[in-house]
Amino acid sequence: MLGDVRLRGQTGVPAERRGSYPFIDFRLLNNTTHSGEIGTKKKVKRLLSFQRYFHASRLLRGIIPQAPLHLLDEDYLGQARHMLSKVGMWDFDIFLFDRLTNGNSLVTLLCHLFNAHGLIHHFKLDMVTLHRFLVMVQEDYHSQNPYHNAVHAADVTQAMHCYLKEPKLASSLTPLDIMLGLLAAAAHDVDHPGVNQPFLIKTNHHLANLYQNMSVLENHHWRSTIGMLRESRLLAHLPKEMTQNIEQQLGSLILATDINRQNEFLTRLKAHLHNKDLSLEDVHDRHFMLQIALKCADICNPCRIWEMSKQWSERVCEEFYRQGDLEQKFELEISPLCNQQKDSIPSIQIGFMTYIVEPLFREWARFTGHSTLSESMLSHLAHNKAQWKRLLPNQRRSSSGGGGSGGPDHTGPGTEAEGQTVTEGDAP
Repeated sequence: MLGDVRLRGQTGVPAERRGSYPFIDFRLLNNTTHSGEIGTKKKVKRLLSFQRYFHASRLLRGIIPQAPLHLLDEDYLGQARHMLSKVGMWDFDIFLFDRLTNGNSLVTLLCHLFNAHGLIHHFKLDMVTLHRFLVMVQEDYHSQNPYHNAVHAADVTQAMHCYLKEPKLASSLTPLDIMLGLLAAAAHDVDHPGVNQPFLIKTNHHLANLYQNMSVLENHHWRSTIGMLRESRLLAHLPKEMTQNIEQQLGSLILATDINRQNEFLTRLKAHLHNKDLSLEDVHDRHFMLQIALKCADICNPCRIWEMSKQWSERVCEEFYRQGDLEQKFELEISPLCNQQKDSIPSIQIGFMTYIVEPLFREWARFTGHSTLSESMLSHLAHNKAQWKRLLPNQRRSSSGGGGSGGPDHTGPGTEAEGQTVTEGDAP
């Protein structure tokens, strides 16, 4: 199995071979013509691997190529450039930006940020190679996913950029810290199949076995990123020790987005703030705060303005419901928060905000010294939570049972750290 899905580079860190992960084509799975052929968990697993194989095929990918950015109308390009001049603003509309760049928001954003932060010059990166690597990352996100797609990655990256500019953090960051933060944000969910970890475990997927049911998705995101870095040779000109360090730190950042480690990181952050012993001159403390920043960026949707926050909420719940429909179709137990008949969007969001988002962002605000951005995010969070509470009575779906109110005993699929889950144990 290891020989089938992993490769080992010169630095000794295992990396996933591109295309090793299951892409789930819900349209095919829901096709009635297959209903008589697919019924067992074993057959489901076989179909998932089969579909991922086709997604990874370079030949089939070329059937519907993305339009290159230079083919866009000049008016659209002008608007996209204007938006990039305001990329550090919290009300940045990533949905509009993605439309203006014809679905190339992640590539366009990262190229701009690498240049704006001076990373291309500092690390002597080849711009063509950088672009090639970023295209690889963007293409390995699945546009069929309502939530876990390249637009989400771009949104998290833009949020990470805003956090890296926080005065409390910015004054201590090195170019390496900034590059690690942006790369981890861009690739933190790469090749996500749109289902959670428990789904992979109960269908006995080979990656669940490979990672022994521990941080399965996060490990795959990290190893896939390493594979693409090596395939693109973006960092091949750097010393071996430096590239090894970059790969390891990327892993540490991406693995921190596992929602099962939420209490671990929150408890540690609270202790540091209580003891006032964070020293950002220390590389380990800086790395820890980069982990916290990525965790915040990953679940910042409820802290955006209502119009954007609502779109993200609807997208993530649609992804939950798709998993629930899939589980029901193949007679698997429906995961918490995935039952469209019981789990309403308002109840899911209220629980997520109360038990996951608010505790983390309150501590982030303490760290930043209640910066303007932190206070703005908390204000948006309170407003959005009130909005969902107002919508709660208008939902036809019951807020009892699986949906509940998002209490401490309510577990859900989450989306690693950005999915709307309220407790540990069932994050995808």
